[in-house]
Amino acid sequence: MKHSLLRKTSIAGLLFYLLTGSVWAQDYRLTSPDGKLNINICTEKALTWSIEQQGDTVILPSAIALKIREDRPNGTETTWGNPVKVSKASEKEIRTSFSTPFYKRTVVKDQYNQLLLKCKGGYSIEFRAYDDGAAYRFILEQRKPMLIEQETAEFNFTADHQAFIPHVNDNRGGERYCYPFESYYDECKLSEMIPDSLAITPLMVDLGNGHKAVIMDAGVENYPGMFLLRNNDKPHALTATFAPYPLEETVGGHNRLNFVPTRRADYLAHTDARQTLPWRVVIVSEKDTQLADNDMAQRLAPACRLTDTSWIIPGKVAWDWWNACNLTGVDFKAGINTPTYKAYIDFAAENHLEYIIIDEGWSSPENLLDVNPEIDLEALIAYGNQKNVGIILWSSWRNAIKDTDNTFKHYSKLGIKGFKIDFFDRDDQPVIRSMYELAQKAADNHLVLDYHGIKPGGIQRAYPNILNFEGVKGLENAKWEPIVNGQPLHDFPRYDVSAPFLRMLAGPMDYTPGAMINATRSAFRAVYDRPMSQGTRVHQMAMYTLFESPLQMLADSPNKYRKEQECTDFIAKVPTVFDETVALDGKVGEYISLARCKDGIWYVGAMTDWTPRQCTIDLSFLSEGEYEAEIFADGINADREATDYRKEIRTVKANDKLNIEMAPGGGWTARITPKK
Repeated sequence: MKHSLLRKTSIAGLLFYLLTGSVWAQDYRLTSPDGKLNINICTEKALTWSIEQQGDTVILPSAIALKIREDRPNGTETTWGNPVKVSKASEKEIRTSFSTPFYKRTVVKDQYNQLLLKCKGGYSIEFRAYDDGAAYRFILEQRKPMLIEQETAEFNFTADHQAFIPHVNDNRGGERYCYPFESYYDECKLSEMIPDSLAITPLMVDLGNGHKAVIMDAGVENYPGMFLLRNNDKPHALTATFAPYPLEETVGGHNRLNFVPTRRADYLAHTDARQTLPWRVVIVSEKDTQLADNDMAQRLAPACRLTDTSWIIPGKVAWDWWNACNLTGVDFKAGINTPTYKAYIDFAAENHLEYIIIDEGWSSPENLLDVNPEIDLEALIAYGNQKNVGIILWSSWRNAIKDTDNTFKHYSKLGIKGFKIDFFDRDDQPVIRSMYELAQKAADNHLVLDYHGIKPGGIQRAYPNILNFEGVKGLENAKWEPIVNGQPLHDFPRYDVSAPFLRMLAGPMDYTPGAMINATRSAFRAVYDRPMSQGTRVHQMAMYTLFESPLQMLADSPNKYRKEQECTDFIAKVPTVFDETVALDGKVGEYISLARCKDGIWYVGAMTDWTPRQCTIDLSFLSEGEYEAEIFADGINADREATDYRKEIRTVKANDKLNIEMAPGGGWTARITPKK
């Protein structure tokens, strides 16, 4: 096989294999289909892997191991991978593809070379070499219950590289692993990572010369998600850690919306039989645009488990919570009541939005079947049906898992289209298992889902009725952003042009864009019930193309959108799933531009951090012929008044290159339609 497995074996090792059927003390080399990336696997005593790209070392030899014990009193304990004894090695070339109707492209190519090491002790390890990264996972082949006590997954770098590290903070109830998976990026060297502080993934390491390595997990099911720690024993290494299994928990956290663990076990997970563990992944890029358009999470996810997906409808949502139900010009008191949500339905219908969300407050804090008397759900559902607008309801996770079967059946029969399930804020084994159970029960009742307080880990391909995930420092943070020395503490525009390269690698993200009050850095203030955004109007508008989000919010109030109808019309036309995506240009933390196509119409978006930029949009992704481009750009005074924009209609062709200018915190966006 041209770019696949090369074995290096001693004569003694070969003789041992012939006599016993075992492969002893062997090294393996697995090469990507394009021949540029190599995985080196060493099985002499302890199992390690390393990664090279075009002859340059990405990851030095790094340990792989799994410590397990029998799930019974005084059960036998063993460690797989240290030592390791391979009984059989097999290799494959995979060149396939699969359809993805609720994604940024309709078909994903899945091309890799695979090495499967079957090991003595009842387990295997599968390695995959892709052109854009490397991955491995354990496959458990035991036929009896086991406890996984510890997993060793190291990522040992060659030098003290600069990194984008999303440290964990804002723990719920002070519990170490209870966290909503939202972090700004601390840009620092590996050695400067906060000691003993957890970091979430994806986490990026800058290898120099434009090359990047991003660590993440994928295909997470019936197993905790992966955090990262600085390895204090090795100067430039990160090591994985995982939330132990919760034994006791209490109601707590923000507004008592969480189940906060109060006691955890000395193990990570129960396994009952054969099980594949999540993938440990290193994405390797030669340029940043390869991160802005990457399919690794989809490739490594479980295949779709729904036989019928025709009922799943992605789309846009008029949302109440961010704008605090601020309505003007109405003859009723706005709030959590029936007239208010009829007004949101009216707005959604006017702009051809598929849904509204009724957020927290529509039901009792403890019982989803106990509806707020100010809300007439049946009347709202009927009104929405008349106007072709569906209703999605909010719930905390701890309420959603109470009597789920009856709750989902009741609201589905009533005509509710889905649930936004919030405050998971954990990813230990029971929570991950619950994510899958809720998704299946929702699918059984034709309900779509939006998961908050958790990030995607592959479940979105298995259950595409989960249309979106939070796990992102979204626009909601503008409501409480601290002001220090007259300016916001956090740099939102820089985060906005980092997350598409990093957080979005894991899957869609519910950033909730669409602010119509926009501010320069010096003018921004956090006003909880009258929120605004950092950066320009067009910065917000470009997010609808740039951010992958099959269920996409319009976060501001209907009145503000009506006052800015020209911008609203553009936003409303941007699809939420696409046929094709092309990353055009960009650099992590600085700027980004990409194009997406749906039904022959192209949507292009660009954003910058607080640095004003001149960029070029190369339209060579277009087919032959003439197109009409509806363009929104920062106005000439957007550096002073962030709401300033200009609209232009022009004819373009595939050989055109558009020179664009973006103000500080600015953006640029276009809808490009073939001329008839």
